[in-house]
Amino acid sequence: MALFLLFLLAFASVSADEDAFIGVNIGTDLSDMPHPTQVVALLKAQQIRHVRLYNADRGMLLALANTGIKVAVSVPNEQLLGIGQSNSTAANWVAQNVVAHYPATNITTICVGSEVLTALPNAARILVSALKFIHSALVASNLDRQIKVSTPLSSSIILDSFPPSQAFFNHSWNPILIPLLSFLQSSGSYLMLNLYPYYDFMSSNGVIPLDYALFEPLPANKEAVDANTLVHYSNVFDAMVDAAYFAMSFLNFTNIPVMVTESGWPSKGDSNEPDATLENANTYNSNLIKHVLDPNKTGTPKHPGIAVSTYIYELYNEDTKSGPLSEKNWGLFNDNGVPIYTLQLTGSGSVLANDTANQTFCTAKEGADSKMLQAALDWACGPGKVDCAPLLQGQSCYDPDNVAAHATYAFDRYYQLMGKAPGSCDFNGVAAVTTTDPSHGSCMFSNSSGNNGTFLNSTASAADSKASGSPARITYAGTFFGGMIVMKLLVWLAVI
Repeated sequence: MALFLLFLLAFASVSADEDAFIGVNIGTDLSDMPHPTQVVALLKAQQIRHVRLYNADRGMLLALANTGIKVAVSVPNEQLLGIGQSNSTAANWVAQNVVAHYPATNITTICVGSEVLTALPNAARILVSALKFIHSALVASNLDRQIKVSTPLSSSIILDSFPPSQAFFNHSWNPILIPLLSFLQSSGSYLMLNLYPYYDFMSSNGVIPLDYALFEPLPANKEAVDANTLVHYSNVFDAMVDAAYFAMSFLNFTNIPVMVTESGWPSKGDSNEPDATLENANTYNSNLIKHVLDPNKTGTPKHPGIAVSTYIYELYNEDTKSGPLSEKNWGLFNDNGVPIYTLQLTGSGSVLANDTANQTFCTAKEGADSKMLQAALDWACGPGKVDCAPLLQGQSCYDPDNVAAHATYAFDRYYQLMGKAPGSCDFNGVAAVTTTDPSHGSCMFSNSSGNNGTFLNSTASAADSKASGSPARITYAGTFFGGMIVMKLLVWLAVI
């Protein structure tokens, strides 16, 4: 029973040359992927200081410039063959995707492929060459000491994982793993593993207790014990990290730290995925963050003091992912930057500790058509019954004097008036919800309807937020409003 208890466990990680950190993976399989500047704004608001990209997207790297956020970029699997067969191709990749952005963008790691041994076995033979070519390009640019090179591996290559002291890698992969580990050791890099206790729990048919997978407290007599080392394990995560260390030592590699490049829990699933729930996802990720960052419990039971740095999978729910419903619901936030759930992180520092559930704003989408913005602005200041007087010349929200900025003010006032109801931040697709406060200068936005403008009618329908009706005629020339609103203002000023 004890042997099978952890046989299906997966993935682990640690970092030896710095304090433990929590990072976040940023996937892009969304039907409405936020603009890179919106992504970075969310990272800043949540004080996320480490991110992993699944590519080296130029827009994201530019948006991350001068933020101090540490970035892991990736060579996608589809580019692996070319890089692994050509030193010059690898050099060009590094020149375009790393050297061109560093040091303004704080790139610290390059992930070469992802789970190549199991997801793309035909490319396994050139994996180590790809890592060496990428590393050689860094050496040529004098960046090899600042940027580490490794490759995330699937935990399925670790066999007989409990007790951890008996774990070993699938022997069929030794011809790849031995030179890979040799490279990681000589270059001072880490073994990257993806760790998913959720899948181990689901596959165990009840043998793995849910609390053991979720980092929930267990009485000593319920903990798993390695009979060879007498070490107690209170969670799947730690046991699998140590299994990875033992598997490496079986091949005579004893000083390579482990880094967890993916770990998380889905918040929703199909009917046959009953444990993919908001509560379990919140519990797992909250406990994971506290566990990794706890200064009094750094490392694992067998390897205390060696930091287990981990990237949470993932920042956003990815609604276009294929597969079961759970595949679309690993995110901490939806595409508007609104939390799927509020992490319970009291006493665990500032990372991901900001509850943004009630701190949302409605802004004009970047790059939205100016004519559509104008129509939506006209509607908000007319039938939408938003008081747009602060947008008049000389008033607090007049500057910057452009349609996007003025539309953002009007959109947000309407959104707040409607109580942030679904559909109240759309305006024919030119508006989007964000957690980034658009306040600037003396123009202060607020989450209450009492500041910065008075709403004329609190009963306006959220369904009317589309700018498709007959808009009030507010000719927006940058300096004045036309039609009825200006007429009313002139009459009011005359009376005064």
